[in-house]
Amino acid sequence: MRASRAAPNMTVARIRTLGCHVDNVTLDEATQRVVSWLSECESAHGGGPGVAHKCRFVVTPNLDHAVLLKESESLRDAYENAALILADGMPLVWASKILGTPLRERVAGSDLVPAVLQAAAPGTRVFFLGASEESSALAAGNVHARYPHLQIAGRLSPPFGFEKDAIWSQKITEMIRTCQASLIVVGLGAPKQELWIHAHHTQLPNTVALCAGATIDFLAGTVARAPNWAQKSGLEWVHRLLSDPGRLAKRYTKDAFALPGLLMSDALDRGRDR
Repeated sequence: MRASRAAPNMTVARIRTLGCHVDNVTLDEATQRVVSWLSECESAHGGGPGVAHKCRFVVTPNLDHAVLLKESESLRDAYENAALILADGMPLVWASKILGTPLRERVAGSDLVPAVLQAAAPGTRVFFLGASEESSALAAGNVHARYPHLQIAGRLSPPFGFEKDAIWSQKITEMIRTCQASLIVVGLGAPKQELWIHAHHTQLPNTVALCAGATIDFLAGTVARAPNWAQKSGLEWVHRLLSDPGRLAKRYTKDAFALPGLLMSDALDRGRDR
């Protein structure tokens, strides 16, 4: 992919939209920033110069995240400590335009992960955390075949409820440290993935974690992503709803009812700031 010319550590404006503070970057710029962090991590793992860094994690909010953020202080804390916040959902992009501070583009986690895999330096070590055992194995195999310049450092499909078990969390952090992974693709679903990585990011030095929902399933091919036209038009949610109505219908209905209130709250806050 064509890399952005922007400096990887440039200061980026954060735009408030639907209650989320989102970095106003393009996919190219986000990719370059993550790749620059990975380069630092690989250098540290290899004994090169530079100080150790705690895990820098990336979150990718959509409308459902915006609703959850209003309800969960722990999730807000996780977002405050994220190294990069990217607008995965088109409603966040639309709301930013309505409110007069437009985000430049949608940056979906399922677009960011393959872009980073493609652009990462040869030898970058990748760890997959989450999804089913079948999806995890297929994703690792597909990534190995598609991006032969990378190394699959490890993968794990933890059992249901593992995040409530301190011993399991310790096993996971030790596994990631032992295999010296630099890139962690986290597919535990929201808000579990954001809460877990925030709780344990200080135990994962010299890593970058991408909280990317169903992306491991997409890489595996066990779940089909929406067609490009649906992604670009903001109708990817329709494809997902039709694919899994039992799980998503209630969530999407709740989010739709919450949307006007989130938009109004942003508008009132902006009015007070002027």
